[in-house]
Amino acid sequence: MTTPNNLAVVICHGSYQTPAPYEPLIQSLQAHGIDAYCPQRPTCDLNRLNVGDVNHPDFDREPPAGGYPSDTEDVDVVIQLVEKLVNQDGKLVLLAAQSSGGWVATQAAAHALQAKPRQAVGKAGGIIGLFYMGAFVIPVGESVTSFFQPKDGSFHTPPFMRFHKHGHTGLGTAVDAPRYMFNDIDPEEAEKWAATLTASPIMTDRLTNDAYSVLPCAYLVLENDLCLAKEYQEGMIALQTQRGAGFTVYYAPSGHSPHLSWTGGVVEKIEEFVGKILKE
Repeated sequence: MTTPNNLAVVICHGSYQTPAPYEPLIQSLQAHGIDAYCPQRPTCDLNRLNVGDVNHPDFDREPPAGGYPSDTEDVDVVIQLVEKLVNQDGKLVLLAAQSSGGWVATQAAAHALQAKPRQAVGKAGGIIGLFYMGAFVIPVGESVTSFFQPKDGSFHTPPFMRFHKHGHTGLGTAVDAPRYMFNDIDPEEAEKWAATLTASPIMTDRLTNDAYSVLPCAYLVLENDLCLAKEYQEGMIALQTQRGAGFTVYYAPSGHSPHLSWTGGVVEKIEEFVGKILKE
């Protein structure tokens, strides 16, 4: 398959992350002639979280004076990049998302930036689809927190994370990341990537953009994901397909970080999905 030379992939990374672990995927996409980017989400940026020395962060400190960055600020960073890619460079953009980046990508896929509405008024470029990798597919009207937490008002902390002094009004960080997030890569590499992890507040902004209904969507189900079980991933897809959204579903013999453990496979599936979109 020939990938169009004006394709760009914008990766929305997961919570507690920086773009660093996504660099191997970016480089692999670039080697296939695909521009790729992974902007830093403000909610995961230690410089924005009032942790003191970012090299020796103190996760028990008070929130910043104006509060933590919001999920919407994450979206704004993605939109700013996509606007440049489509308006200045005429790029076709695929939004790719891992873990909680799924909410960010869905919310960022604004109507005015989508390729079809742009083509209708004679504009080049635009968002052509969404590619989720073990990512949160959150129903419209829900936040990540409201969707995952029990409806009885209790609060469940998953085994792969912990909260610090201020509980779920403060910061969360990953627990035993080599086991949960990087379970299928070399142990030394897993430790290396675990050392790049940051912290994040919980995600409480509600999804208002129903991109599932208007854009082609693909989901790469991660069969060995220890953070988000395969069955849970499939359940999120089913919720959307039941309401009429079309999802192309792929499977990867991967843990939570296919961008590291199944890099070539991710590139192959992205190319396959883009080919399918452009044929339609």
